[in-house]
Amino acid sequence: MNLFTLSSVSKSTLESASCSLGGKSIGLHIKPKSFRFSSRALASRKSVKKLRRDESPLKESNFLGADSSPSKNHNANDVTQNSITVTVPSRGVVLQACTLTSGLIAALGLMVRQVSHVASIEGLPIIDCTAKVSFGFEIWHLELITGLVILISSCRYLLLKTWPEFSESSEAANQQILTSLQPLDYTVVAFLPGISEELLFRGALLPLFGIDWKSVLFVAAVFGVLHLGSGRKYSFAVWATFVGFVYGYATIVSSSVIVSMASHSLNNLVGGVMWHYTSKSNSLDSKLDDYNLPT
Repeated sequence: MNLFTLSSVSKSTLESASCSLGGKSIGLHIKPKSFRFSSRALASRKSVKKLRRDESPLKESNFLGADSSPSKNHNANDVTQNSITVTVPSRGVVLQACTLTSGLIAALGLMVRQVSHVASIEGLPIIDCTAKVSFGFEIWHLELITGLVILISSCRYLLLKTWPEFSESSEAANQQILTSLQPLDYTVVAFLPGISEELLFRGALLPLFGIDWKSVLFVAAVFGVLHLGSGRKYSFAVWATFVGFVYGYATIVSSSVIVSMASHSLNNLVGGVMWHYTSKSNSLDSKLDDYNLPT
């Protein structure tokens, strides 16, 4: 008699059942408690089996959910990418900000030069900036400008390859400024800041503090600190300080702010063009990697 047969027998039949063995009557008493225990065991087994059956679709759904998660992650990445894209200023905003900022810096530089000139004429103990650093130009200045462009561009390239933090700072600044620009716009964002910044720092502040290496170093340090922010870390400030020192020394040697203006602008242009083609190459390589194509 199996468990299912026991379940079909009534309680009264089981309690009154008896058998005779060797002339002795042996009563077989099965208590309802035992019967209830068997039914509970049966229910427990059924519930365990049912639970296992219910868990299997759940696992499958979780497995399918894990498979479908890339689409959710993809949407999250899209949001992240869109947020990064939104943070990049538009072409008009970049050009407008560059023009306005460069104009203000140039106006400040011209004002400092003019005020120092008038104060010197009036007999005040202030160095005449216009007398120490002029806008003159000579043929040999071309050789100096060429040497500065080669020197600074080469140093920048080496630092980008050997100094990761400087590379990250430069990449952050370039992405913020150059991402939305057209190739011809690079001349605007290269020459306007180059001309205006050199007019203020090397054409006005440098002669105002004195034409010596201490003044060159001080003005270069101020120039470097002002290049912090917008994703650029101290490594970029160190680089800007070095560049400012080189431009300052060239200004003292040539006694002309044109040399530093031309060098600064051309170096900005070279750096922008290098970033443009390097970023396009990296983007193409990443797309080829996505499709497992050889580069």
